[in-house]
Amino acid sequence: MTHSSTPPPERIPSKGVSQGTYTDTLERSTGRFASFAVAFAFVSIATGIFTTYGSVLKSSGPLGIWTWPIVIVGQLAVALLLGALAARIPVTGYAYQWVSRLANPILGWITGWISFTFLAIVAVAVDYTVAATVVPALFDFTGTALTSFLITAAILLLQGLLVAVSTKWTERVNNFAVSAELIGMVALVVLLFIVGVFTHKLSAGNLFSRGDIPAEGYWNFGTATAAGPWMLGFLLGAFTIVGFESAANLAEETKRPEVVVPRAMWQAVLASGVLGFLFLLVVTAAVNDPTALAESGTPIADVIRDILGSFVGTALLILVAIAIFACGLVIVMSGVRLTWAMSRDQRFPGWQALHKVSPRTKTPLNATIAMTTISAVILGVFSTSTDALFILFSAATLLPAVIYAITVALYIAKRRQLPQSAAFSLGRWEIPIIVVAVAWLVFALSLFRDASFRQPWLYVLVMVAIGAVYLGYLLITRGRDGLKMPELRSIDTELDQVSGARGVAEDVPQ
Repeated sequence: MTHSSTPPPERIPSKGVSQGTYTDTLERSTGRFASFAVAFAFVSIATGIFTTYGSVLKSSGPLGIWTWPIVIVGQLAVALLLGALAARIPVTGYAYQWVSRLANPILGWITGWISFTFLAIVAVAVDYTVAATVVPALFDFTGTALTSFLITAAILLLQGLLVAVSTKWTERVNNFAVSAELIGMVALVVLLFIVGVFTHKLSAGNLFSRGDIPAEGYWNFGTATAAGPWMLGFLLGAFTIVGFESAANLAEETKRPEVVVPRAMWQAVLASGVLGFLFLLVVTAAVNDPTALAESGTPIADVIRDILGSFVGTALLILVAIAIFACGLVIVMSGVRLTWAMSRDQRFPGWQALHKVSPRTKTPLNATIAMTTISAVILGVFSTSTDALFILFSAATLLPAVIYAITVALYIAKRRQLPQSAAFSLGRWEIPIIVVAVAWLVFALSLFRDASFRQPWLYVLVMVAIGAVYLGYLLITRGRDGLKMPELRSIDTELDQVSGARGVAEDVPQ
């Protein structure tokens, strides 16, 4: 079918687990920019580049930045495939909902649990960055494990309070932060280029330098337990360009989600990719000593200060702090929505309380408390480790790759059975996009064979084991039939049914 000029209804009931429909209890008020801002804030190039640039200089040298365009192409392909699913299954819970319907409720539950595991730890990872690097640099003090723990806990609490109190204000704060990040990053690229050219501080040779990384074996794929030096550079983009699907986790709160959500996802990846690469090029060209810079806790800020002065360098740190706060805020909100969605299906521990929406705030208040508390516990577990930041970021890079691989594999297997959607279709580009996405995900997962990811893999296995225990409990108490999910349905059919139902209701005499 094709959409008429009449806008679709604001509320779209989705087929439910046992009753026939979900009760649409969340307000549908999220617009196009807010949806894009959610996806863009989660990706947050300011957060990702600021956090991992030094690691890339150590592992791959400045030449490692050229892995970024490849990551963008791969992740854009993944975003387009996930967008095709989001247009057809616009229900809060994203990968959990998609896999439950494409495969079966058991694999769907596992994917949902892995997604929750990712969101719980990445919230800590990004907030920990503010505490461990940004705040000490801003206020010129040496951070400790205790100060990092306390600052991170305070940020988590503030984010949790905002998400609990008001979705509208959460989106307003995020919209402001994303606008500031977009304007700030563009301004930095322009200023760095202009001032760098006039002061002769830009060197094109830096863009093709290995730093102090030996030439021998630099381009190798690596061994069974170690990735090659240049290959490790892919982690810069692999950590940064993730979370774009968070826009789909607010599908039931988004106006025209079948149109808005897929667009928000691929636009966030493309915008982040282009702007992020321009920033990487100009920053790397401005590096004076790559080897010395790699040892800094704030290498990006050091380069900015050298070219633009201490005032702009400090302004950058403030911008990064705002971007990281917004990133963590969106992650907490996305984790809350996933917890609420699984609880609504009676499939999350403590669902009896977590599926409720507060009549006063119109938010999943109990789910927000649970999400914030669990992230705080994870923070407590990792806060005593001297390598806490690396472990957190490594796990936060590994988990989305696993989630994307599961979802894309199922899309490939079930794509001919998917309901049609006039709002978003890949058309003749579907097969090329699938080829690119599969090649990228296979390569990305191969990077995590490196021995440095042993602890992140251990974390994943522990969390999966915890989830397996609860899944076993669900199967024993309810049986396989007790976990059934609704069939796949076309969003266009849903819209027609809602329009028809409203038309009938309007014709009934009062």
